[in-house]
Amino acid sequence: MKARLAFALILIAGAAWAQAPSYPDWAYAIATPQNAATAPKDDGTVFTLPGSQGKFTRSQISGAGLKPPADWYPNDHPTMPALVSTGDPKRAITACASCHYPNGKGRPQNAGLAGLNAEYLARQMRDMKAGLRTSSEPRKRNAQQMIFYAKAMTEAEIAETAAYYALLPPTVPIKVVETAAVPQLRSQDGMWLPVEGAPYEQIGARIIETPADVEREQLRDPRAHFIAYVPAGAVAKGQALAARCTMCHGEKLEGRGIIPGIAGRSPSYLARQLYDFQTGARRSPMAAMMKPAAMKLSGADMIAITAYLAALPMKP
Repeated sequence: MKARLAFALILIAGAAWAQAPSYPDWAYAIATPQNAATAPKDDGTVFTLPGSQGKFTRSQISGAGLKPPADWYPNDHPTMPALVSTGDPKRAITACASCHYPNGKGRPQNAGLAGLNAEYLARQMRDMKAGLRTSSEPRKRNAQQMIFYAKAMTEAEIAETAAYYALLPPTVPIKVVETAAVPQLRSQDGMWLPVEGAPYEQIGARIIETPADVEREQLRDPRAHFIAYVPAGAVAKGQALAARCTMCHGEKLEGRGIIPGIAGRSPSYLARQLYDFQTGARRSPMAAMMKPAAMKLSGADMIAITAYLAALPMKP
């Protein structure tokens, strides 16, 4: 009887989590049997990209089997530390460049790291290592992977990796487009992809962040762009909401000391972090400073404020 009661309580708690009013389902792009997109298979085809001398198969591009991923434009960035370029197969650590790219661009399902403060980046990895930064979404597999990597990293590796990404200049900007309708979408590993030839649907209460050129992003082109489709009027509403952020994040929201810049960053990533502050998934001393502000935000507020922030230029 007690076991049944405990199980029932777990189900109730899970239902309450799933129905949280501010939960930004659009920002997580969790793949389901109904919306999952299948990643292209490696059939041996060798690909190239404009302006690159690289020639790679899909497996080489992604770094399958814990191998170093392709570096399409090695002249675009400084020499990468070993953990960034190669990872460590012995500890099952994937190369940082696999997800965040050599230039720190990242993708909507992870994080753009270029230009963030080194101490801030190092502190986030330490928080993951200490269990102070997790994800509110238990189905977000790459968040669990990042926690595993952080726990396996030494303090020297954390510092070296953070210093590398902090030195990188801003990458390609996100193009924010206000619209009433968006393509039908499928999720591939947490990234929305348009369904070719399908009719459009109402955007509703969500932001859709998707590659400007799907094929280039499938090849992990670090120079490729993303588009963020946002509801009409979201940017103006977000500007008013973001006024309260300048006290900590700086007048232009480009960061101040160890407080990170939030201008020009992925709306999907930012919305996930705001929700994590609300739920307590991020619970470090720095997160405690953010929680009161985050708790005031509704789901609609998250859409507006992240749309505005994504439309801003990054710190040069």
